[in-house]
Amino acid sequence: MENFNPTDSEFNPTNPEENREDAELETTKLELEAKKRRTILYFVSAIVALALIVVGLFIWLATNRAELNEVRQANEQLMLENEMMQSANEFAQIESEFAAMENQTQLLANDSIVEKYAAARAQVEKLMEELRNEKNKSAAQIKKLQDEIATLKGILRDYVQRINELMAENEGLRSENASVKSQNARLSNQVQQVTKSNEELTERMTLAEKLNVSGLNFVALNKKDKNEKRITKAVRLMATFTIPQNNSTPPGEKTIYMRITSPEGNVLTGNGGTFDFEGTSLAATARTTIEYANEEIGGVKIYWDVNTTLNPGDYKVEIFADNYRLASRSFTMK
Repeated sequence: MENFNPTDSEFNPTNPEENREDAELETTKLELEAKKRRTILYFVSAIVALALIVVGLFIWLATNRAELNEVRQANEQLMLENEMMQSANEFAQIESEFAAMENQTQLLANDSIVEKYAAARAQVEKLMEELRNEKNKSAAQIKKLQDEIATLKGILRDYVQRINELMAENEGLRSENASVKSQNARLSNQVQQVTKSNEELTERMTLAEKLNVSGLNFVALNKKDKNEKRITKAVRLMATFTIPQNNSTPPGEKTIYMRITSPEGNVLTGNGGTFDFEGTSLAATARTTIEYANEEIGGVKIYWDVNTTLNPGDYKVEIFADNYRLASRSFTMK
């Protein structure tokens, strides 16, 4: 409060009442001014405090915003990692389905769908490799990967559809082939039966055409062409036989070969030459030629001049003609 100065021009010593009112008025005025100054001081202090609060809040918000951004970015990366894992699982499922049908790829050997699938798979693998090496993945990269997997899935659907169509076609062809094979088997069986019948008929006809021999006999002869009882004294050996009538045998000149096998198992050879029998060339002991006219020929003789030492024992005599063995018999010579 300001001090009252009695010398002030407003002080009137002659009127104490007026002076007292003036003093009270002055006092009230001073109190109002002091209150006003306090109010201003409080207001300024409040503003300063509020400013400090605002600054502090701003700093707090700025700090928390950075942390929130870090958290948000971390969450976004986790979400992108999760989406990538889902895409990888989906890709693995697609590959598994493709592998299950890969053995059917030969059905699509000339189909471009196999090349399309391979190209799309390579693109997916490339993107996944890039994302694995990328620390901070972007939504655009994940979106591109998902789009490529969707493309690959669409190609796989087309692939499966083509395989199923071709398998259905092949099943129809297999059924048709089975029917054709069954018909061919029946025809082949019929042909085999006819062939066998023809072969049997041909064999019977061939057998029917061959010459026959009956009454085969074998003796040793001495120098006078008389029968010799002792084989050691023989100078010639003679086989005699009859060729019966056979109208099925083609007429003409026939060469008849004789083979004599000694008790020691040796074939006696001379001027008989060789002949073919069952694909093999055999040495003949002797031979003769006859003219056959489909009539019986009796007393056919074949001689062999002895040119080696002969021992007693069993001698085997065989007669051949036209690649057939006509007769075979063993004779015991003393």
